[in-house]
Amino acid sequence: MQVQFSGPVSVFHDRRLPETATPAGYAALIDAYRLSVPIPRVLSATGTKHRIIEQGGWRIYTPRHAPDARLEGHLTFALKNEGLDLAILKRLFLTVKDDEIAELVNQKPTGLYTRRIWFLYEWLLGRELNLPAADKVSYVDAVDTELQYASSGQNSARHRVRNNLPGTPDFCPLVFKTPLLAEFVAKDLKERARVVVSQVPKDLLARTAAFLLLKDSNSSYVIEGERPPQDRIQRWGKVIGEAGRAPLDEAEFLRLQRIVIGDERFVKLGFRNEGGFVGEHDRETQRPIPDHVSARHEDIALLVRGLIAFDQAAENELDPVIAAAVLAFGFVYVHPFEDGNGRIHRYLMHHVLARRGFNPAGIHFPVSAAILDKIGEYKGVLESYSSRLLPCIEWEPSPKGNVKVLNDTADFYRFFDATPHAEFLYECVQRTIEQDLPRETRFLRSFDTFRAGVENMVDMPERTLNHLLAFLQQNEGRLSKRARDNEFAQLTPDEVTKIEGLYQVAFSREPGTES
Repeated sequence: MQVQFSGPVSVFHDRRLPETATPAGYAALIDAYRLSVPIPRVLSATGTKHRIIEQGGWRIYTPRHAPDARLEGHLTFALKNEGLDLAILKRLFLTVKDDEIAELVNQKPTGLYTRRIWFLYEWLLGRELNLPAADKVSYVDAVDTELQYASSGQNSARHRVRNNLPGTPDFCPLVFKTPLLAEFVAKDLKERARVVVSQVPKDLLARTAAFLLLKDSNSSYVIEGERPPQDRIQRWGKVIGEAGRAPLDEAEFLRLQRIVIGDERFVKLGFRNEGGFVGEHDRETQRPIPDHVSARHEDIALLVRGLIAFDQAAENELDPVIAAAVLAFGFVYVHPFEDGNGRIHRYLMHHVLARRGFNPAGIHFPVSAAILDKIGEYKGVLESYSSRLLPCIEWEPSPKGNVKVLNDTADFYRFFDATPHAEFLYECVQRTIEQDLPRETRFLRSFDTFRAGVENMVDMPERTLNHLLAFLQQNEGRLSKRARDNEFAQLTPDEVTKIEGLYQVAFSREPGTES
């Protein structure tokens, strides 16, 4: 296939370059082969200056980095400098002829990059090229572990390539090794959590765990804009508390949706059998205005199978928080259900962390509460991929105001860059360990001290005591005149003064009085 690679440009796919430069690697392949794929977060080009520039989503390399203006040159450049983008590689391999890839391998049968290209071609397309097995040379990793996170891998003797891809051809997002993620991994938050928990008495820890579960369950509903009754919040909290005990399979996904929805009169349970999107409708025409288009319903079975296989394969491989981000955000992009996707998406974070033993026994970090506090950043992370995915999806409105996807999009849900998602989830997990867990434990200690002091003075039901505490919290440790004249009119002035003093003593160790 004869293609023409671009010369120097100042704009590429509406993205302005920091200086005029020649697209290289994935950018050059997208342009030359007219690939309709989500544009990578960072693109490469070669410029005229003898320094590497990183700016505005571009990495401009020096002239000496310029690859040969051929398929092999740009593929090799991409693998060497940009890591794996499986969606681009899959679409490229579907576009070029088998003979072109076979010829690359025949020219350099022992080459590190040609063997990786050969392996990836057969792995992504599920068919073998007409090539003999590679000579007995040293194995090379499919994923460059200097650039991206990977599994330990299994050797493919045919290619002399170690298949260290962390998923399967049905689902395999990848995460780049960024300085921020390296910093998070080095902190060993699993051990930090263990130390925090070890310092809490068992009875207090049980109460802390129960509160955090309810907090997480409630926050997950609030994120979806729902205010369900307390029994639904408690029921979902109980499910979160059991996260990680059962392996994922289709039946487990369906069970989770039934629990999340509760009332199924207006929601069709089970995997979607029509299109799906996240967004709004035009008020006049009711035409969909999507922010995100979900996977085609025809692809859901294979994608869910891929999610399940990833969960099983990642059990003892990827960093637990990174694996949780990949699985959870992959699920929410697929959006396999009509409703309940968001809460199950956040449940999957708990599932992976618990199944991998990241949580101390009996504790589930209130990740949803952290997400709720970072809701703008959370939406930005979701949009970091959805905004690049949307231009690649051809769709038309259905008669019911839904979307009908017209092109093949499954690969865009199987393969995406989950780096921002992993960084975000790590931020949330760190917050829950270093702030939420200690803060709630401190609060319960202070509350027990306050309650004991009040009970030594006056008999008061638990509900009334909680009401009293709420008033004190709202008024900086003082009981307002309205509360003294109404709800707590039976307290004497001396008792009020003593109670306010008890509050100040009990909560003086607290940087704040909120739980």
